[in-house]
Amino acid sequence: MAFESLSEKLQNVFKNLRSKGRLTEADVKTALREVKMALLEADVSFKVVKQFIKSVQEKAVGQDVMNGLNPGQMVIKIVNDELVALMGSQTTEIALKSGSEITVIMMAGLQGAGKTTTAAKLAGKFKSKGRKPLLVACDVYRPAAIKQLQVNGEKQGVEVFALGDKISPVEIAQRAVEYAKANGFNTVMLDTAGRLHVDEDMMKELQQIKEHVAVDQTVLVVDAMTGQDAVNVASMFEEKIGIDGVILTKLDGDTRGGAALSIKATCGKPILYAGMGEKLSDLEQFYPDRMASRILGMGDVLSLIEKAQETIDEEKARSMEQKLRKAQFGFDDYLESMNQMKNMGGLSSILSMMPGVGGAQMKQLEDAIDEKKMGRIEAMILSMTPKERSNPEILNPSRKRRIADGAGVDISEVNKLVKQFEQSRKMMKQYSGMFGGKAGKRGKFKLPF
Repeated sequence: MAFESLSEKLQNVFKNLRSKGRLTEADVKTALREVKMALLEADVSFKVVKQFIKSVQEKAVGQDVMNGLNPGQMVIKIVNDELVALMGSQTTEIALKSGSEITVIMMAGLQGAGKTTTAAKLAGKFKSKGRKPLLVACDVYRPAAIKQLQVNGEKQGVEVFALGDKISPVEIAQRAVEYAKANGFNTVMLDTAGRLHVDEDMMKELQQIKEHVAVDQTVLVVDAMTGQDAVNVASMFEEKIGIDGVILTKLDGDTRGGAALSIKATCGKPILYAGMGEKLSDLEQFYPDRMASRILGMGDVLSLIEKAQETIDEEKARSMEQKLRKAQFGFDDYLESMNQMKNMGGLSSILSMMPGVGGAQMKQLEDAIDEKKMGRIEAMILSMTPKERSNPEILNPSRKRRIADGAGVDISEVNKLVKQFEQSRKMMKQYSGMFGGKAGKRGKFKLPF
């Protein structure tokens, strides 16, 4: 996650604060000096950091905090509140007109920020909410830009309007709006051209599109991995053409994440969504309070639940629970649960939302549940026959040898997998009361998947 290093440093600072029964003003100043360094190292704007620390210090050294029962926790709460305020306090949605009225959204940004992919991701979000989006290929300069949009649009089940690369982007945008009116689309998304850096030609083209088409929302896509450059780009776009919000891409990468903490304070525009991976489903609504919680190592359980609801098939989950109650859980079910975790973004994505898991703990858990090892487990299960997967009891030495050869692993790994699986099934049977019957009703225990 983008804030892993920052999160670890802040958690260490707060660990020291919690260990103190009473805080002196000097304690708070020392802690905030470390917070300041952590934020600067995360590439947060110096002006933003200066104002942030000043605001926290003013609130943290007040009588109520210093003489409170748990001053350390009070300081952490103040830092959390200020982080939320810094990123915009409120969650901002892209403003859409109701019913059949057409909303025109212009996607803008530099080349390489992931604008075309993000346009398709966003179109998928709108479609899932009952909108009828139309993607429009206005990037006539970058080779394969039109094809990329068409491929992604097809994957999302969203139509793409394209007129090739010989017609001007302004005319394409105009004709796309006419097409949308004639064919019942209510959301038109213009995927405009990017450049390697902000230049006059790009800005002029975007201004011309706005002059000839009634653009309702201008959404800027910026690469979080570029740090302060992302903030500078956002400020320039706001100044030259005016933007309504920002989508940060690559926020799952090994980046310092300072852009997310600086954009709202610097250019006054909200972050709307965050790109958290390469898959077309990896676009998350940006919640300032949840992001602050993640940064401070308090997890983001709400986003985790929402992600589970979006990706997990309820029928399959119910069927799996029934099998667990009857201790009929087979290797196919084991494989299904692994695939569900992949659909939720993989182990790293899930762990980053868990309270108290960060830095060293996350590394330990990732090592313990090595995703490469999970790949070998998948290969072993897929080397079994359907009968073997549903009836692990029939796995004799010769069958295990065949499975090991098919998966390209040593037979000891197959034996280990079968042993672990049998132990899991025994445990499920032993605690089956937790999933049903009197104990189940009493405890209302639910499986986490």
